[in-house]
Amino acid sequence: QVQLVESGGGLMQAGGSLRLSCAASGRTFSNYAMGWFRQAPGKEREFVSVINRSGGSTYYADSVKGRFTISRDNAKNTVYLQMNSLKPEDTAVYYCAGRYGTSWTTIVGEYDFWGQGTQVTVSS
Repeated sequence: QVQLVESGGGLMQAGGSLRLSCAASGRTFSNYAMGWFRQAPGKEREFVSVINRSGGSTYYADSVKGRFTISRDNAKNTVYLQMNSLKPEDTAVYYCAGRYGTSWTTIVGEYDFWGQGTQVTVSS
């Protein structure tokens, strides 16, 4: 079992920046590809970004490409999401998730573990 705890959310004005963190405990963190997802009120959870086990490969949703950066520190068992140029439409609960193995995916149902989420609110 892997426990994931997100932090770093909050209220920010449009154009600002936030950095989310997701700390993992339990099994070997470096065995897991890590993803960030978000869910706005009344909407389905959607893919934001993913990073492979080593951190050498990343992928982003078109809506955040060029503004968000995912990274990980396997020594600290932590994955990050740096969010710049925030927009009101980025408002959502952000979740990190882990998927065991070498492959990664953008599909919600294919992740093995989830954090509890952290709220990000962007005002216009």
